[in-house]
Amino acid sequence: MAANTSDMQIVKIDEGAINARILARESKADFRRVEAASIKVLARFTSAEGKRLFVRFFSTLQLNAHFISVIARTRLESANVVKVEEAIKTRIEKAAALLNHAIDEAEALFKANGIASAATYDAKPLEIEVGIISSTGRRYLELIAKLDQLMPLLQTLEIHEVINTQTLDQERASLKRQVRDIANSARSLASGLRRRMNALAAPPDPVAHEDGVGGGFHEEAQNDADKDAATVHVGDGTGEVLSLPAEDFGPVASEPPAEAGEASTA
Repeated sequence: MAANTSDMQIVKIDEGAINARILARESKADFRRVEAASIKVLARFTSAEGKRLFVRFFSTLQLNAHFISVIARTRLESANVVKVEEAIKTRIEKAAALLNHAIDEAEALFKANGIASAATYDAKPLEIEVGIISSTGRRYLELIAKLDQLMPLLQTLEIHEVINTQTLDQERASLKRQVRDIANSARSLASGLRRRMNALAAPPDPVAHEDGVGGGFHEEAQNDADKDAATVHVGDGTGEVLSLPAEDFGPVASEPPAEAGEASTA
């Protein structure tokens, strides 16, 4: 009597425990204050890198993008918030171009070396329904999907010794950093806008107006605080630094202020 497939396995393979472990280690992003409509899509990731980047950064990127595009506009000029949105969009486009180029190069190496198929993962893919609430969230999800597509291609090339292990590690680390840094920069930019909003809403320091005693010190300190609050420097892993000065955030907008507590969303 012939043995069935399960009897013939010589190693134990994952049955979903890896995905459960990844999801359990990450804190859940709080979307209870977000009232935006969303497009529901089924996200599917097979690589270890794609799974972890998605779980750790996608939801927080969406929250910070929502704060920038919606909450910040209640107190800051819309035209100046656009500059922050465009900065994030530009970084996503640059990372997407790098990933597209890497995928094209990997496929060219497949063809040149007669490799017909890519390596596959025995671990179960991570499949989860997500709600996309903005174009920034959609672009970022597509970016993670590109990285997830590239990872098994690079692994295949290393298995066939077309590239060595060091090259694989360097390429993998560099591309992961590009994707991760976008979420980190969005968080920094959202924090800069939040501090700017708080500074604009804060009452003046009465000590600075008492007969001029200490006034110069307090005025200078407040000016420095406002400047720091509205300036965000974000590296992108290539030496480039994004700097948005205070004037880019503009004065208080004429729209009514956000509801209490909204400024802390993200």
